[in-house]
Amino acid sequence: MSTPLSRPPLEALRDQIRRLEGSATRRRAVLPFGIRDIDRRLPGGGLALGALHEVAGGGNDALNSAAAGQFAAGIAARTRGKVLWIVTRQDLFAPALKQVGLGGSRVIYVEAGADQDVLACFEEGLRHGGLGAVVAEVARLSMTASRRLQLAAETSGALGIAVRRWRRQTEAADFGQPTASVTRWRISVLPSESLPVPGVGRARWLLELIRARAGESADFEVEACDGKGRLSLPAAVADGPDQEKAGRRRTRA
Repeated sequence: MSTPLSRPPLEALRDQIRRLEGSATRRRAVLPFGIRDIDRRLPGGGLALGALHEVAGGGNDALNSAAAGQFAAGIAARTRGKVLWIVTRQDLFAPALKQVGLGGSRVIYVEAGADQDVLACFEEGLRHGGLGAVVAEVARLSMTASRRLQLAAETSGALGIAVRRWRRQTEAADFGQPTASVTRWRISVLPSESLPVPGVGRARWLLELIRARAGESADFEVEACDGKGRLSLPAAVADGPDQEKAGRRRTRA
């Protein structure tokens, strides 16, 4: 009688984590990026729906902050239903959201001044159950607050995205504190590809998957979201012989 092959250690560890979290009997629906190198590093093969995710710019400047917002908008654009977007500053540029597939007719804007008001609206939106995604700009996100948001997202199945924005650079250290978010991303602007004619090429980003619950951390060089909210690999990477180089494993969690 043949002995069954043992499961890969990483997959066995993921199952153990799911059992400890009480989620072994239910699999979350996911929203794939459509890029194999990214999706295979995320449990389930995509970004978990009914879950909380964090996004921040690679710097506190306007360019990286805008890239983080467009990354979040591109994800939200690929969900179904209205999108609730909670802002703390009146600098959200609606045409930039439309450029990545999130038209104004789908977005409900809420302006909140203080973090506690943002978090209250964030949780209420996630619990509503009739929204495809809820995006909120927050400076500080404690473990307690993030757990409440994660539970609210699990209850409704909505996608929650916390866009971390700081009024002072000293607040950026809070991004390294542990939270209940399923994934944590950092988006940095890269030089666009040179064109053979005068003009500006498609924007490029460095995606840093800093944390993925039961998954792997990695870096990816990608072309920014298109008009349908989809990322793509630069031609040099997509056509290269070794696409593993597109996702360099990181050692930090």
